[in-house]
Amino acid sequence: MKTRLSAIHPLTLISLGILSPLFMQPTQALEGEVPLSSESIPLLSELPLIQDPPKVPALGEATKYLPGQTPVHLVLRLGERRVYVYKGDEELASYPVAVGKEGWETPTGEFEVFNKEVDPVFLSLWTGNKIGPGPDNPLGPRWVGFWTDGKTQVGFHGTNNPDSIGQNVSHGCVRMFNKDVIALYEKVELGTRVTVEP
Repeated sequence: MKTRLSAIHPLTLISLGILSPLFMQPTQALEGEVPLSSESIPLLSELPLIQDPPKVPALGEATKYLPGQTPVHLVLRLGERRVYVYKGDEELASYPVAVGKEGWETPTGEFEVFNKEVDPVFLSLWTGNKIGPGPDNPLGPRWVGFWTDGKTQVGFHGTNNPDSIGQNVSHGCVRMFNKDVIALYEKVELGTRVTVEP
């Protein structure tokens, strides 16, 4: 037994890619309504189908298909002790930083932001002591993590020692002035590419 589509509006079928927009009569399209009587709605087998419906991008890939959406990426130049924010080839901003000292060098290579925190808690690797948000916290007001070995992490963060900016003094992390790390935090998202160059 054939079932008529009297309960499904043709605009719904068009949005699902089942019905071609060419099926609707011009007067019906202008009025925005299609009568739903059993005589005016065709059988499903009579509908002109779209041969190649559009492909839906996989999760996490949608931004690749949006026009004008050039992702932001970061380039950290250790020798310059400076991080650059780019959108495509356009430099949006750059900030002075402190990087890892000898024996605790900041890792080089291609990474992605995997963690962002507002008012992070500092945990000492040596003593296990915790320091909460505030002026004594060595991480400052923001954390943007981009490297981990499963035990420790390296990322961009603020500082309670602004005089150290521009030097090789950290245990691998990238220290920034507090106002700068807040600005950087707002420009990146999870998955933002981070290139660390010597």
